[in-house]
Amino acid sequence: MTTNDTPRLPFYRLAPGVYGPLLALTQAAKKDLDPTLVELLLIRASQLNHCAFCLDMHITDARKAGETEARIALLSAWEEAADHYSDKERAALALTEAVTLVARGGVSDEVYERAAVHFDDTELVRLIALITAINSWNRINVAARVPVGAALTPVGGGAS
Repeated sequence: MTTNDTPRLPFYRLAPGVYGPLLALTQAAKKDLDPTLVELLLIRASQLNHCAFCLDMHITDARKAGETEARIALLSAWEEAADHYSDKERAALALTEAVTLVARGGVSDEVYERAAVHFDDTELVRLIALITAINSWNRINVAARVPVGAALTPVGGGAS
């Protein structure tokens, strides 16, 4: 991993055809999901992927959605801080980690079934799409070295 944080290229300005569909996927995936849960999942995936841009954005958005500082601070150790998160949140966080780290063993039946207890099929589809979208944002932003606070399009605005 590099410590160089010099931006490499204005990815979204050069590839507006990528930005729009990825934003549309993200927005469609969020539909009817709890906004606070969404932000927790986006933060957790961004932690795993070391995406500073997305971490900054989603921590800010989580605070705006009413998330507490303690839950944000403990998110990277959510399994050890289980009493701070509901069973439903822990199931969604486990699914987020499994999908984000899919190359390490896939999404086990145990993780999937744990999530299926708390989410109906439509919600599961949206969660998986949301996790897939944030992983795409993270990978693009890390590869392009998009700096924290950068405007992602010529007209500005957030990503995920």
